[in-house]
Amino acid sequence: MSATNRITSPFGRTSTALEVIKGHDLTGKTVLITGAASGIGVETARAFASAGADVTLAVRDTGKGEAVAADLRKSTGNKNIAVGALDLGDLASVRKFAADFAKRHAALNILVNNAGIMATPEGKTKDGFELQFGTNHLGHFLLANLLMPQLLKGAPARVVSLSSIGHRRSPVVFDDVNFKNRPYDKWNAYGQSKTANALFAVGLTKRFRDKGVLANAVMPGGIMTGLQKHMPIEEQKALGWILPDGSTNPGMKTPAQGAATSVWAATGKELEGVGGLYLEDCAEAVAWKEDQPWTGVLPYALDPKAADELWTLSERMVGLA
Repeated sequence: MSATNRITSPFGRTSTALEVIKGHDLTGKTVLITGAASGIGVETARAFASAGADVTLAVRDTGKGEAVAADLRKSTGNKNIAVGALDLGDLASVRKFAADFAKRHAALNILVNNAGIMATPEGKTKDGFELQFGTNHLGHFLLANLLMPQLLKGAPARVVSLSSIGHRRSPVVFDDVNFKNRPYDKWNAYGQSKTANALFAVGLTKRFRDKGVLANAVMPGGIMTGLQKHMPIEEQKALGWILPDGSTNPGMKTPAQGAATSVWAATGKELEGVGGLYLEDCAEAVAWKEDQPWTGVLPYALDPKAADELWTLSERMVGLA
């Protein structure tokens, strides 16, 4: 993209989700957020609930989800907050959740694929896929496709796909997404899954733009949440996320700031009719540069050919082909 046609907004790096949603009335709109029982998912849900939306929290731990929902109902005054059980690492769970959601909601206006895992030890999903690719990408891919009838009825509808600057660690390695023929590396696996999240937005937009469903990828920023639970403190210090004295790097965002770009992707007027982008700090991201490695987007995360190849592969892997 060039500097002249890059999409920006009045918001920025330190804006919060509630600042972004201010002035929006989502009464009568249906919103679904995965991973909404912790971290930025809670603050994303808070913003939508405060604007009057009917919000469903799709979570693994329904006990935590119900506690969050109770807090949100009380703090926002919005009673229309539901909780559903969803394990993205189990395609049967995704199918059951989608079927249950479809029974309760004819239309879906906003889908935020927020849930994710990061830098996990080597493992597999219940269906035998590499854990991070299977959970972060394939689970969300199946969910969005199963709920496409509801998204089409809710059009113009928006899908928000949470990616990460971690995508710089790896493109999608199409001949070995499951690390069967190469040594497992937790950061390469995470990077591959986050590249897939960005390519998913490109692929979905291509297929459903003409029917009013668009998707954009979002880099929320560095936020200390449960996402880091698989990382030793020493590793977090080596990366500079935690300072030598044990305090959090002041450059990190709060969860409310981390949720801002997701909320903008779902509601920003600047993005009407726009899809297939990678967004960061409430704006279209700039191209990645080696001397500024923690921001920007690499070309392979927006490559239309790679997006098509990923879509075909994913359909086959989840049984939609």
